[in-house]
Amino acid sequence: MNFKDYYQVMGVARDASQDDIKRSYRKLARKFHPDVSKEKDAEEKFKELQEAHEVLKDPEKRAAYDQLGQNYKSGQDFRPPPDWGQGFEHRANFSAGGDAEFSDFFSSLFGARSPFGGATRGHENFAASGQDHVAKIEIPLEEAFRGGVRTIELKSPELAAGGHVVVKPRALRVNIPAGVIEGQQIRLAGQGSPGMGGGRAGDLYLEISFQAHSLFQAQGRDLTMTLPIAPWEAALGANIAVPTLAGTVDMRIPPNAKAGQKLRLKGRGLPASSANGAVGDQYVVLKIVVPSADTPRARELYEQMQSELNFDPRADLGKV
Repeated sequence: MNFKDYYQVMGVARDASQDDIKRSYRKLARKFHPDVSKEKDAEEKFKELQEAHEVLKDPEKRAAYDQLGQNYKSGQDFRPPPDWGQGFEHRANFSAGGDAEFSDFFSSLFGARSPFGGATRGHENFAASGQDHVAKIEIPLEEAFRGGVRTIELKSPELAAGGHVVVKPRALRVNIPAGVIEGQQIRLAGQGSPGMGGGRAGDLYLEISFQAHSLFQAQGRDLTMTLPIAPWEAALGANIAVPTLAGTVDMRIPPNAKAGQKLRLKGRGLPASSANGAVGDQYVVLKIVVPSADTPRARELYEQMQSELNFDPRADLGKV
């Protein structure tokens, strides 16, 4: 996938005002509209123009796009950064519709599968009510397990004087409930856009994602970890202290355990929350680690096993 420089497509500087962008779009739309243009590749250029305009005409999309910085060049191989969209506050219907008409580049940034996709909340009563806002935030897995209060900083785009887009930070103290899961939203009432004419303010929905953890991967409330064991622990069985988010617990490795075998620690995943679900489990995937034959004695032991054990790891290869 290639990076698209929307400012280059629109023929404007990165600090162009919204009025500058509007004027440039009108001029280029007349030049490349496929119904009237005699320019080479007019239809393709018109599609690129429509896509660039979709982003730059919208202060929120433009401010998000600007977070990528100026280090990418048009046509350069591109993948969205891992932290793309984190902590960026936007209206709830930010990405509704349109991405099917545009490139994979646009979809990766603003489409339904992007960090901005799928957040479609809104009021169904009066137009005077303020718009709901949505932002994604990352928290440590330990915080999802225990809960807590944290201060988060969100980036909120605004249209300033002169038609320029600015991003203003705002800090909020947020209660993280124990047992929150990835993808769950925390509602902060009245923290969206203000209402008009006395209408109620919109709400802010914080969508939870987890920071990468050194030991655990989460799926819903269940946790999975890889546990290294020695060959003799796998062959003979063993009691091993296994880390969990609540502390270490003893787990029995059965004799003749296999690499990749999955064992369950019931109820050792993320706790239930008042909003959703039961207690999760922790799954332990066994990884057999083989000692190196890096001393004469270690080599002697391996040679003894080779001669005394009737073992062929490839015995079943080729069997139907």
